[in-house]
Amino acid sequence: MNDAVVAADFDAKAFLKTLTQRPGIYKMLDAKGEIIYIGKAKNLKNRVSSYFRSNAVSPKQSAMVAKVCGIEVTVTHTEGEALLLESQLIKRHKPRYNISLRDDKSYPYVFISSFHDFPQLSYHRGAKKRKGRYFGPYPSASAVKETLKLLQKIFPVRQCEDSYYNARSRPCLQHQIERCTAPCVGLISKQDYQIDVDSTILFLEGQGGQLVDQLVQKMETAATALEFEQAAAYRDQIQRLRAVLEKHFIEGEKGDVDILACTAKADLACVQVFFIRNGQNLGNRQFFPKTGDENDPGLILQAFISQYYLDKTVPHELIVSHPLPETALLSDVLAGQAKHAVAISHNVRGERQKWLQMAVTNADSALTAKLADKQGLYARFLSLQQEFHCADVPKRLECFDISHTQGEQTVASCVVFDREGPVKSAYRRFNIEGVTGGDDYAAIHQAVFRRFRRQKQGEHPAPDILLIDGGKGQVSAAQKALAELEINNVMIVGVSKGPDRKAGMEKIILPNQDQPLDVSPGASALLLIQHIRDEAHRFAITGHRQRRGKAKQQSALEDIAGLGPKRRQVLLKQFGGLQGVSSAGVDALASIEGISRQLAQRIYDTFHHQDGS
Repeated sequence: MNDAVVAADFDAKAFLKTLTQRPGIYKMLDAKGEIIYIGKAKNLKNRVSSYFRSNAVSPKQSAMVAKVCGIEVTVTHTEGEALLLESQLIKRHKPRYNISLRDDKSYPYVFISSFHDFPQLSYHRGAKKRKGRYFGPYPSASAVKETLKLLQKIFPVRQCEDSYYNARSRPCLQHQIERCTAPCVGLISKQDYQIDVDSTILFLEGQGGQLVDQLVQKMETAATALEFEQAAAYRDQIQRLRAVLEKHFIEGEKGDVDILACTAKADLACVQVFFIRNGQNLGNRQFFPKTGDENDPGLILQAFISQYYLDKTVPHELIVSHPLPETALLSDVLAGQAKHAVAISHNVRGERQKWLQMAVTNADSALTAKLADKQGLYARFLSLQQEFHCADVPKRLECFDISHTQGEQTVASCVVFDREGPVKSAYRRFNIEGVTGGDDYAAIHQAVFRRFRRQKQGEHPAPDILLIDGGKGQVSAAQKALAELEINNVMIVGVSKGPDRKAGMEKIILPNQDQPLDVSPGASALLLIQHIRDEAHRFAITGHRQRRGKAKQQSALEDIAGLGPKRRQVLLKQFGGLQGVSSAGVDALASIEGISRQLAQRIYDTFHHQDGS
């Protein structure tokens, strides 16, 4: 059920008279019909009415209510359903006055396959579609890679890709350095290999003590049987395992726990999350949610938890640094999602209190650093306003750069900065087509035209300042593109590289001006310009290299007679890319279905000739 009222002369009293007392969510809209706040309520009439009582709202709420020109209501069966719907909508719309989670990308896992004769241990991110065991989530890709590196030293389970594994005819370097038992060439039986797989699973399940006991027993058995070399191998394995356990396992913890600490200052907040799975500390990660002018750590934590765990694995317990306003409700909703009880604890003692205090200390430290960065960044925006004589402090900057190799595979980049820094979700690349190779003016014109054509269609906001990496020619090309789109409210600035391309010596070019802009020596605006220009350059080069690499990969195989698109695709998959194909021998190439020995020889000769050998 939806009730909606949107009007410049919004009559709150008339709307409230007909508002239901059932649970649900409400969306407050401004004069443009945009959502500025989303809330949930056990009793919609009572909750929404509270905003329009002058003696019951804070100054922050008064400022928000003054902008309300409409309210949409959705009724739910329970308050728990309302909380879930509220969290989903806040994540989707990110209203101005809500606390919302900025960084919400999926988390990585350690994965052990169950569909191979010799299971693979690997890094995984994304949907869990493959058959096997998933361990995590880990706070970062580096945490997963560190775990995989440690496991490889203790239990030599293969971590190579299937394409590489299937193409082996002899053991690889990992076997030579005793990090793999070479199942690819039959140097270990399935039974013996499975012992290492089972040990890996025990470790990841937090059964480190049990695993050490098993290894000790094996060592003693080997020693009794006078198999001293094998006993020494078990001894070394036990030592490595104990070293890892001492570093990563938490005393007294056996289950899955997340520790969350929040600190808030000056309209900024930091939430620090420590991940503990099966008694192992997998690491920690920090978040800076958009607070919507809210500075109560308990409210921020509650909003963070309801959004963060909306589509993620929920541990059995959350330990929080501040009491939450609706602990029982949140616990029930999370339990319904997780299909198991979820405890939310605040007052903890002993080792748990030490870990919670560590999380608080990390949150304080991260927020202090963030505040310093924000203040420094805002000062640079202020300096930019002064140097460019803008009426207001700029809110959004965009910068374009071009990258190519002798005019081929030209790529244009567009990077975006706001007062918080880089807005990477708004970055874009453009593959430039239909222009003369090396014509940077035409490339800039095409990229700017394509970007701002979308902006004119409402796909993204317009920048206050458009920076172009280049001189007068590039600036004129960008100016022409905007003129063709009839856009005249964007300031265009060229950033020409100074003498010897030294940082701080850039020339600032403005349209229709013969001389570069005279920027104050040492102005912090120059640091901001260098930052965004360098980021645009990096993003363009990365895109160009990817495009060039793809083109090389395609062209090298396309020149081989008798090798059609399907066979090219099979080859690249089987050997893990062009490098694998180029280093493969004739026998390995001929072992692929559809590749005759004659064709395999032609493929080999092509790369053999290219390598100059």
